[in-house]
Amino acid sequence: MSTAKNTVLTAAGELFGKKDPSAVDRWVAPGYIQHSALVADGPEALRGLVAALPDGFRYEGARVIADGDLVALHGTYHGFGPDPLVAFDVFRVDGDGRLVEHWDALTPLVADTASGRSQTDGPADITEPGTTEANRALVAEFARKVLIGGDYSVLTDYVSTETYHQHNPEAADGLDGFGAAAANWAAQGKNLVYKTVHKVIAEGEFVLLQSEGEFGVPVAYYDLFRVADGRIVEHWDVIAPVPAELPHANGLF
Repeated sequence: MSTAKNTVLTAAGELFGKKDPSAVDRWVAPGYIQHSALVADGPEALRGLVAALPDGFRYEGARVIADGDLVALHGTYHGFGPDPLVAFDVFRVDGDGRLVEHWDALTPLVADTASGRSQTDGPADITEPGTTEANRALVAEFARKVLIGGDYSVLTDYVSTETYHQHNPEAADGLDGFGAAAANWAAQGKNLVYKTVHKVIAEGEFVLLQSEGEFGVPVAYYDLFRVADGRIVEHWDVIAPVPAELPHANGLF
Protein backbone atom coordinates (compact mmCIF):
# COMPACT_ATOMS: atom_id res chain seq x y z
CA MET A 1 0.00 0.00 0.00
CA SER A 2 1.32 3.43 -0.90
CA THR A 3 2.13 5.90 1.87
CA ALA A 4 -0.51 8.33 0.60
CA LYS A 5 -3.17 5.63 0.46
CA ASN A 6 -2.36 4.49 3.99
CA THR A 7 -2.50 8.10 5.21
CA VAL A 8 -5.91 8.75 3.69
CA LEU A 9 -7.43 5.47 4.87
CA THR A 10 -6.15 5.97 8.39
CA ALA A 11 -7.22 9.62 8.53
CA ALA A 12 -10.67 8.91 7.05
CA GLY A 13 -11.13 6.01 9.46
CA GLU A 14 -10.47 8.23 12.45
CA LEU A 15 -12.43 11.23 11.13
CA PHE A 16 -15.49 9.50 9.66
CA GLY A 17 -15.31 6.03 11.19
CA LYS A 18 -14.52 6.91 14.81
CA LYS A 19 -15.96 10.43 14.35
CA ASP A 20 -12.98 11.81 16.23
CA PRO A 21 -12.51 15.59 15.79
CA SER A 22 -9.02 15.38 17.32
CA ALA A 23 -7.89 13.41 14.25
CA VAL A 24 -7.78 16.79 12.48
CA ASP A 25 -4.72 17.66 14.60
CA ARG A 26 -2.94 14.45 13.58
CA TRP A 27 -3.79 14.26 9.90
CA VAL A 28 -4.81 17.64 8.46
CA ALA A 29 -2.36 20.35 7.41
CA PRO A 30 -2.89 23.91 8.74
CA GLY A 31 -3.41 25.23 5.21
CA TYR A 32 -6.03 22.59 4.27
CA ILE A 33 -7.81 23.63 1.05
CA GLN A 34 -11.44 22.61 0.74
CA HIS A 35 -13.40 22.25 -2.53
CA SER A 36 -16.49 20.48 -1.18
CA ALA A 37 -19.85 22.21 -1.40
CA LEU A 38 -20.62 20.94 2.11
CA VAL A 39 -17.99 22.58 4.29
CA ALA A 40 -15.94 25.75 4.55
CA ASP A 41 -12.20 26.06 4.03
CA GLY A 42 -9.54 25.03 6.54
CA PRO A 43 -9.04 22.40 9.26
CA GLU A 44 -11.35 24.02 11.81
CA ALA A 45 -14.34 23.75 9.49
CA LEU A 46 -13.56 20.06 9.01
CA ARG A 47 -13.28 19.66 12.78
CA GLY A 48 -16.73 21.21 13.15
CA LEU A 49 -18.18 18.88 10.50
CA VAL A 50 -16.81 15.79 12.22
CA ALA A 51 -17.96 16.97 15.65
CA ALA A 52 -21.50 17.44 14.32
CA LEU A 53 -21.83 13.99 12.70
CA PRO A 54 -24.95 12.24 14.04
CA ASP A 55 -24.92 8.95 15.93
CA GLY A 56 -26.22 7.01 12.93
CA PHE A 57 -23.55 8.31 10.57
CA ARG A 58 -21.28 5.78 8.86
CA TYR A 59 -19.19 5.47 5.71
CA GLU A 60 -19.27 2.32 3.58
CA GLY A 61 -16.16 2.20 1.41
CA ALA A 62 -16.15 0.50 -1.99
CA ARG A 63 -12.74 1.20 -3.58
CA VAL A 64 -9.58 3.23 -3.18
CA ILE A 65 -7.28 4.49 -5.96
CA ALA A 66 -3.89 6.06 -5.26
CA ASP A 67 -1.91 8.02 -7.84
CA GLY A 68 1.13 9.88 -6.54
CA ASP A 69 -0.02 12.38 -3.94
CA LEU A 70 -3.72 11.95 -4.87
CA VAL A 71 -5.99 9.32 -3.33
CA ALA A 72 -9.59 8.78 -4.45
CA LEU A 73 -12.24 7.08 -2.32
CA HIS A 74 -15.48 5.68 -3.73
CA GLY A 75 -18.22 4.76 -1.29
CA THR A 76 -21.50 5.59 0.41
CA TYR A 77 -22.26 7.95 3.28
CA HIS A 78 -25.13 7.00 5.56
CA GLY A 79 -26.55 9.62 7.91
CA PHE A 80 -25.46 12.86 6.23
CA GLY A 81 -29.13 13.39 5.36
CA PRO A 82 -32.38 11.44 5.06
CA ASP A 83 -31.01 9.33 2.19
CA PRO A 84 -27.64 7.61 1.70
CA LEU A 85 -25.25 9.46 -0.60
CA VAL A 86 -22.85 7.82 -3.06
CA ALA A 87 -19.62 9.78 -3.18
CA PHE A 88 -16.22 10.24 -4.71
CA ASP A 89 -13.69 11.94 -2.44
CA VAL A 90 -10.23 12.97 -3.65
CA PHE A 91 -7.51 13.96 -1.19
CA ARG A 92 -4.05 15.40 -1.83
CA VAL A 93 -1.40 14.36 0.66
CA ASP A 94 1.79 16.35 1.31
CA GLY A 95 5.30 15.06 1.95
CA ASP A 96 4.71 15.14 5.70
CA GLY A 97 1.81 12.69 5.41
CA ARG A 98 -0.94 15.24 5.98
CA LEU A 99 -4.12 15.96 4.07
CA VAL A 100 -3.71 19.29 2.30
CA GLU A 101 -6.60 19.42 -0.20
CA HIS A 102 -9.99 17.77 -0.79
CA TRP A 103 -12.52 17.53 -3.60
CA ASP A 104 -15.78 15.57 -3.67
CA ALA A 105 -19.06 14.90 -5.42
CA LEU A 106 -22.15 13.23 -3.95
CA THR A 107 -25.42 11.92 -5.33
CA PRO A 108 -28.40 10.11 -3.76
CA LEU A 109 -28.31 6.32 -3.62
CA VAL A 110 -30.81 4.76 -6.05
CA ALA A 111 -32.22 1.38 -5.02
CA ASP A 112 -33.77 0.36 -8.36
CA THR A 113 -31.23 0.84 -11.18
CA ALA A 114 -31.60 0.22 -14.90
CA SER A 115 -28.80 -2.36 -14.98
CA GLY A 116 -29.64 -4.07 -11.69
CA ARG A 117 -26.15 -3.13 -10.46
CA SER A 118 -25.67 -0.79 -7.54
CA GLN A 119 -23.78 2.48 -7.82
CA THR A 120 -20.79 1.01 -5.97
CA ASP A 121 -20.72 -2.79 -6.40
CA GLY A 122 -18.34 -4.70 -8.70
CA PRO A 123 -14.57 -5.33 -8.67
CA ALA A 124 -12.54 -3.24 -6.24
CA ASP A 125 -9.06 -4.75 -5.94
CA ILE A 126 -6.11 -3.44 -7.94
CA THR A 127 -4.93 -6.59 -9.72
CA GLU A 128 -2.93 -5.17 -12.65
CA PRO A 129 -0.68 -2.39 -11.32
CA GLY A 130 1.60 -2.64 -14.34
CA THR A 131 -1.17 -1.41 -16.65
CA THR A 132 -1.60 1.97 -14.93
CA GLU A 133 0.02 4.22 -17.52
CA ALA A 134 -1.46 2.43 -20.54
CA ASN A 135 -4.93 2.65 -19.00
CA ARG A 136 -4.43 6.30 -18.06
CA ALA A 137 -3.52 7.09 -21.66
CA LEU A 138 -6.48 5.14 -23.05
CA VAL A 139 -9.05 6.86 -20.84
CA ALA A 140 -7.49 10.31 -21.31
CA GLU A 141 -7.67 9.89 -25.09
CA PHE A 142 -11.25 8.61 -24.80
CA ALA A 143 -12.12 11.73 -22.81
CA ARG A 144 -10.45 14.02 -25.33
CA LYS A 145 -11.94 12.47 -28.46
CA VAL A 146 -15.34 11.19 -27.29
CA LEU A 147 -16.45 12.99 -24.14
CA ILE A 148 -15.12 16.43 -25.05
CA GLY A 149 -14.74 16.04 -28.81
CA GLY A 150 -18.11 14.32 -29.25
CA ASP A 151 -16.78 11.85 -31.83
CA TYR A 152 -18.89 8.79 -31.00
CA SER A 153 -17.81 7.09 -34.25
CA VAL A 154 -14.63 6.00 -32.44
CA LEU A 155 -16.43 4.84 -29.26
CA THR A 156 -15.63 1.17 -29.84
CA ASP A 157 -11.92 1.98 -30.06
CA TYR A 158 -12.14 2.58 -26.32
CA VAL A 159 -15.21 0.78 -24.95
CA SER A 160 -15.70 -2.97 -25.21
CA THR A 161 -18.55 -4.14 -27.42
CA GLU A 162 -18.72 -7.42 -25.49
CA THR A 163 -18.66 -6.36 -21.83
CA TYR A 164 -19.66 -2.96 -20.53
CA HIS A 165 -21.03 -3.13 -16.99
CA GLN A 166 -22.90 0.03 -16.12
CA HIS A 167 -23.43 1.49 -12.63
CA ASN A 168 -25.05 4.79 -13.59
CA PRO A 169 -28.54 4.17 -12.15
CA GLU A 170 -30.36 5.30 -15.30
CA ALA A 171 -28.35 3.33 -17.88
CA ALA A 172 -28.53 -0.38 -18.65
CA ASP A 173 -25.48 -2.51 -19.40
CA GLY A 174 -23.74 -2.36 -22.77
CA LEU A 175 -23.28 0.34 -25.35
CA ASP A 176 -26.93 0.04 -26.35
CA GLY A 177 -27.94 0.70 -22.75
CA PHE A 178 -25.78 3.80 -22.64
CA GLY A 179 -27.14 5.00 -26.00
CA ALA A 180 -30.75 4.60 -24.86
CA ALA A 181 -30.03 6.49 -21.63
CA ALA A 182 -28.25 9.30 -23.50
CA ALA A 183 -31.22 9.65 -25.87
CA ASN A 184 -33.61 9.79 -22.94
CA TRP A 185 -31.49 12.44 -21.21
CA ALA A 186 -31.32 14.50 -24.39
CA ALA A 187 -35.12 14.39 -24.67
CA GLN A 188 -35.21 15.91 -21.17
CA GLY A 189 -32.80 18.68 -22.22
CA LYS A 190 -29.87 17.04 -20.41
CA ASN A 191 -27.17 16.52 -23.01
CA LEU A 192 -23.85 15.11 -21.80
CA VAL A 193 -21.48 18.03 -22.31
CA TYR A 194 -17.89 17.70 -21.12
CA LYS A 195 -15.83 20.89 -21.28
CA THR A 196 -12.69 20.33 -19.20
CA VAL A 197 -11.03 17.28 -17.64
CA HIS A 198 -9.39 18.50 -14.43
CA LYS A 199 -7.90 15.24 -13.13
CA VAL A 200 -7.02 11.79 -14.44
CA ILE A 201 -6.32 9.54 -11.44
CA ALA A 202 -5.15 6.05 -12.31
CA GLU A 203 -4.06 2.90 -10.52
CA GLY A 204 -3.96 -0.46 -12.25
CA GLU A 205 -7.17 -1.17 -14.12
CA PHE A 206 -9.04 1.79 -12.59
CA VAL A 207 -9.05 5.34 -13.97
CA LEU A 208 -11.04 8.20 -12.44
CA LEU A 209 -11.85 11.36 -14.41
CA GLN A 210 -12.86 14.55 -12.64
CA SER A 211 -14.46 16.79 -15.25
CA GLU A 212 -16.43 19.99 -15.61
CA GLY A 213 -19.35 20.35 -17.95
CA GLU A 214 -23.11 20.56 -18.31
CA PHE A 215 -25.99 18.13 -17.86
CA GLY A 216 -28.89 20.50 -18.31
CA VAL A 217 -27.16 22.64 -15.68
CA PRO A 218 -23.44 23.12 -14.86
CA VAL A 219 -22.14 19.93 -13.23
CA ALA A 220 -19.09 18.14 -11.92
CA TYR A 221 -18.61 14.73 -13.53
CA TYR A 222 -16.75 12.01 -11.67
CA ASP A 223 -16.40 8.99 -13.97
CA LEU A 224 -14.61 5.84 -12.81
CA PHE A 225 -13.66 3.33 -15.51
CA ARG A 226 -12.29 -0.19 -15.27
CA VAL A 227 -10.12 -1.24 -18.19
CA ALA A 228 -9.40 -4.81 -19.31
CA ASP A 229 -7.39 -5.88 -22.36
CA GLY A 230 -7.18 -2.34 -23.70
CA ARG A 231 -10.90 -1.54 -23.53
CA ILE A 232 -13.21 0.07 -20.98
CA VAL A 233 -15.40 -2.68 -19.52
CA GLU A 234 -17.08 -1.02 -16.52
CA HIS A 235 -18.25 2.43 -15.44
CA TRP A 236 -19.33 4.10 -12.20
CA ASP A 237 -20.15 7.78 -11.85
CA VAL A 238 -21.46 10.71 -9.85
CA ILE A 239 -22.94 13.72 -11.62
CA ALA A 240 -23.25 16.61 -9.17
CA PRO A 241 -24.77 20.03 -9.96
CA VAL A 242 -22.48 22.99 -9.38
CA PRO A 243 -24.13 25.11 -6.65
CA ALA A 244 -24.62 28.81 -7.16
CA GLU A 245 -22.67 29.54 -3.99
CA LEU A 246 -19.95 27.68 -2.09
CA PRO A 247 -18.87 28.03 1.55
CA HIS A 248 -15.37 28.98 0.37
CA ALA A 249 -13.64 30.72 -2.56
CA ASN A 250 -11.77 27.69 -3.94
CA GLY A 251 -14.28 26.40 -6.52
CA LEU A 252 -15.30 22.76 -6.96
CA PHE A 253 -12.29 21.89 -9.12
